[in-house]
Amino acid sequence: MKKSLIAGAIVAALLAGCSAETDSLKPASVPASVSPVPAIEAPESTTAQEVAQETAKPTNTEKNVPREYTAALKKAEMYAESMSMSKAAIYDQLTSEYGENFPKEAAQYAIDNITFDWKENALKKAKLYAESMNMSDSAIYDQLTSEYGEKFTKEEAQYAIDHLEK
Repeated sequence: MKKSLIAGAIVAALLAGCSAETDSLKPASVPASVSPVPAIEAPESTTAQEVAQETAKPTNTEKNVPREYTAALKKAEMYAESMSMSKAAIYDQLTSEYGENFPKEAAQYAIDNITFDWKENALKKAKLYAESMNMSDSAIYDQLTSEYGEKFTKEEAQYAIDHLEK
């Protein structure tokens, strides 16, 4: 706790443009047995604001990706996380004129670049069907794999069925 207070004081001093090299930041109540946190030294020409601006700059990869593509990826991540959707269902939602209406290329970029545990999403949907609708394993599997349902792969759906509480 005391070390984090010292570290916080050092960061505050750096952000204020002060030198963190002095021991004046060490709280008076720190026992002599506790060694101080070493000061983080930045080159004199670098301010905390310059460091923050430098780390906030997008990488070359991010610069080359159109804004609409990254927006589609963020929407895809939101659908996967909050609604436990499958890849195919997310793609359809992203491209639907009644959904997000992204161009197909932007939606495909999102699907190609999203990292998610699709089997876990299938299991979450399976649990929902089992608990709220009292469906049989066979009916859940059909719902998970249906082109009119959740659109999970057969492998993802089977994983979900295999991991439902019996």
